[in-house]
Amino acid sequence: MSNILHQIHGLTRDIGFPVRRLLPAAAARTVGPFVFFDHMGPVEFDAGTTEGDVRPHPHIGLATVTYLFSGAMMHRDSLGVVQRITPGAVNWMASGRGIVHSERIPDDIREQKVPVHGLQMWVALPAEQEESDPLFRHYASEDMPEAQIGGARLHVLAGSAFGVSSPVATASPTLYVAGSTTQGAELEIAADVQERAVYVVRGEVMLDGERMEPGTLAILAPGAAVALKAVGETVFMILGGAPLDGPRFVWWNFVATSREKIEAAKVAWNGRDKNVFPDIPGETEWIPLPAH
Repeated sequence: MSNILHQIHGLTRDIGFPVRRLLPAAAARTVGPFVFFDHMGPVEFDAGTTEGDVRPHPHIGLATVTYLFSGAMMHRDSLGVVQRITPGAVNWMASGRGIVHSERIPDDIREQKVPVHGLQMWVALPAEQEESDPLFRHYASEDMPEAQIGGARLHVLAGSAFGVSSPVATASPTLYVAGSTTQGAELEIAADVQERAVYVVRGEVMLDGERMEPGTLAILAPGAAVALKAVGETVFMILGGAPLDGPRFVWWNFVATSREKIEAAKVAWNGRDKNVFPDIPGETEWIPLPAH
């Protein structure tokens, strides 16, 4: 019996740059606390333009987790945080009851034609933290612990795995690992958390004998170790954690335990309610509430 429950290939969308959306999907709405998963790029942006810039927009009920393989992004938020996001670093922004942020492509990245390539995840906050104060935490690449197992190099970005633990403070049990391998490398993915998935960023891997091509999110069966073997040089992610403490409603940039919270957030953003969604210092633009 296979320990691969589902293979999700996602849909590629153009939002000013290409993104592949893996979660939510029909086969799996969530994996542990992860409720949203976009693979962006790689893409180069022209100098003197605003291509790729994401103007100020709101969030509730979630934490955004941005991780880059190449390029850089400039994060600004309504807490007054200004942070350059660089490859290998973990950037954890918990919206709580409401936060506004923007993500823009730095001028030097445009001018040097450095490809921007990375992952944008959302983690649903526990119900008891939906109304908490928003926060932003940046963890530098060199702070991420590393494990070397044969030909596999593993950076543990959240949680504990492969004998090391990440310093990233999470709101619920969470697993997030960035891995790379040499050709033929083998790795056992233990059943340390209840819900797990493997995403193949580059190259191909075999999971319990099933070939996974780039852009595939494999949902793993709970309670069983899974054998990974690299067909060639690969880059992959392992994600998961404890199941959510209940269902979530997701609409646009909002995640909540009730439709009422979503509707209240719509009204607050549409009415530019600064008590819920304060301005970002130095920013004047904003993304209007979508019609649908």
